[in-house]
Amino acid sequence: MSTDGQRYSLNGETMGSRYTAMFYADPGLDTDVISRRLADAVGRVDQQMSTWKVDSDLNRLNTAPEQEWLSVPKELTTVLAAALRVSQQSSGAFDIAVGDLVDAWGFGPGEQSVNEQTLAATSLRPRLSTSAALVVDPQRNQVRKRAPLQLDLNGIAKGFGVDELARCLEGFGITRYLVGIDGEMRASGVKPDAQPWVVAIEKPCRGVREVMGVMELSDAAIATSGDYRQWVEVGGQSYAHTMNPVTGAPLRNPLAAVSVVAASCMLADAWATALLVLGDVEGPRLAQERGMDALFVLHDGEQFKEISIVGGQLQAHIETRPIDPPLTVSPAKP
Repeated sequence: MSTDGQRYSLNGETMGSRYTAMFYADPGLDTDVISRRLADAVGRVDQQMSTWKVDSDLNRLNTAPEQEWLSVPKELTTVLAAALRVSQQSSGAFDIAVGDLVDAWGFGPGEQSVNEQTLAATSLRPRLSTSAALVVDPQRNQVRKRAPLQLDLNGIAKGFGVDELARCLEGFGITRYLVGIDGEMRASGVKPDAQPWVVAIEKPCRGVREVMGVMELSDAAIATSGDYRQWVEVGGQSYAHTMNPVTGAPLRNPLAAVSVVAASCMLADAWATALLVLGDVEGPRLAQERGMDALFVLHDGEQFKEISIVGGQLQAHIETRPIDPPLTVSPAKP
């Protein structure tokens, strides 16, 4: 199928947000089948990995007894195995065994009563890392818990959903596309005029949605984690939804947001969370060591500052501007 022709745009609801798919294909393409396949692809991810669906495969794993092998879908096995790798490579900064913390702080399903006593008890509870407590067998698509775990895949599942959108389009022979779920995006090829796809980088401000800059993207994915989308007020303090598995509480560091460019959106999603948890010193250091492409946005009084790393090389620290010139990056391989 030629991909130099008409521009198409499809979208729908998923994972409490919306997915989008823009692509170029032959004029007159029947998009009904593609629309259904896209919806089915993200629907499977949501049904398997949502903590909000009582009958999801993830919740089935959360309630399964310890020391027993549980068969799970291939997609869930893939995500769990990737989560364990990123956890090990980030020294535990990315950890999916934080479901109890997410619930205790009011970010999970249902209506939780958030109070300082409950939070204190949760943060002091002894914790096992996912790497120590979860065994994944990708060949048999089976999982075994060594200890009680409440897993939460919100830091990686959406990125995997974007990758599934990409695989869906490629199954139709479409090779020039930009797909996304909320702010997680993946691009393939270039547009017919040979220009790369352009995606917006959101300014990490609570309560407003403004563009901080734009990035050119081709054959790569981008994901962002930050403190500005979901938060809760407890005891007069504001806490963001990303959990620190070491402290057993939400993050408290100078970072407002981290964007990561990687070969897959699943990895970009997980690493954006990991680097956010690591903070403004250890995060950039690890990104450089691993040769990553990452943008760190720091709170600086009433302003923001950026630390930009491209191909593992530290760029100049600059203050943000309302809209920056496009930044072209190549896919890293964390």
